[in-house]
Amino acid sequence: MTEIFLEGGRALIGAELVETSLLVSGADIAEIDGSRGRSRLAIDARNLLVLPGIVDLHGDAFERQMMPRAGVHFPIDVALADSDRQAISNGITTVFHATTCSWEPGLRSADNARGLMEAIERQRPQFAADTRFHLRHETYNLDAEAEISQWLAEGRVDLFAFNDHMDGTVADMAKPRKRNRMVERTGLSSEDFDRLVGRVVARAGDVPASVARLAATARATGVRMLSHDDATPAMRQEFRELGALIAEFPINEKTARAAASHGDAIVYGAPNVVRGGSHTGWTKASDMIAKGLCSALASDYYYPAQLLAAFRLAADGVLPLTEAWDLVSAGPARAAGLTDRGVLAEGRRADILLVDDSVALRPRLVAVISGGKLVHLTDATRLLAAVATPREAVAAA
Repeated sequence: MTEIFLEGGRALIGAELVETSLLVSGADIAEIDGSRGRSRLAIDARNLLVLPGIVDLHGDAFERQMMPRAGVHFPIDVALADSDRQAISNGITTVFHATTCSWEPGLRSADNARGLMEAIERQRPQFAADTRFHLRHETYNLDAEAEISQWLAEGRVDLFAFNDHMDGTVADMAKPRKRNRMVERTGLSSEDFDRLVGRVVARAGDVPASVARLAATARATGVRMLSHDDATPAMRQEFRELGALIAEFPINEKTARAAASHGDAIVYGAPNVVRGGSHTGWTKASDMIAKGLCSALASDYYYPAQLLAAFRLAADGVLPLTEAWDLVSAGPARAAGLTDRGVLAEGRRADILLVDDSVALRPRLVAVISGGKLVHLTDATRLLAAVATPREAVAAA
């Protein structure tokens, strides 16, 4: 069994940063404030922060590895392997790949979602991060209902979100730049895209019943559900009644307040915090956080954002770092029902980050331990000399 000893460091224990040492044994944290013992691998964590690994409920930056330019495709296995390295190097030890299953062909098609799910299942043992499948179902994708129901029943979906971007799609069709981006993503001609949208919109009346059936399947199989971009308290209530207890990116304060008043988990995008506002012009996440209307931050479309956002919140005086870190670790873990991670405590999963915070707003990851394995190290001088075994000690004498 592999043991790793982290010597010194300001560790986030409970709600406080404490100077202490940690012993990792196997996949778990074995001891806090203990001694090195016979651990062969030890890391000098002095003058560093020791923090729980980041949990990312919604990250879709992997799409850029699959299609870095419109119409330029790379194999899914290559894209996922690269995305795993990116996630780990930004401190994300639990990643939910947010995979859109839409009515449109191409990058966000049902075929592509199926391929991603199968690739994640196949490659999971090779990933450094604990990698999971977050299925973002476009509710107008009625043809995919039966297959998605089967995936849910088979336990292949780890998070299930209801998305409805149809109004935005129709509106963006009149905006040349956005329209071109949508059409390029599908690989269709402009005329064929128009015809497809027309056919999909014509089935709007069938959508509510389909959503209700899928929600019932998710409830029966214990899959946690999210609703995406809730626009009104009434919309949030409708999804809550279906069992979707996570509000993902509510677009205004009154909807976020409605979610909070019922104890729903509320997710916002960490890029929103880092950039100082939403790229869509909607809710400013730091304002919602200051008002207690956010319980988790997700990487969304940019893997470095969660790490940067926590330190940005602390620097701006929105939250102390100990509370800001909850939004990227313990908070999302709670929302996803992952009770074994998100905190540094004996018996919990050993997902641990060593962070150099000496430069304001620019935290630097020195080491990442994921599931008890050292998977990322940027400073080999932090490695401490190995402890000699009894046999080696006798031979040296």
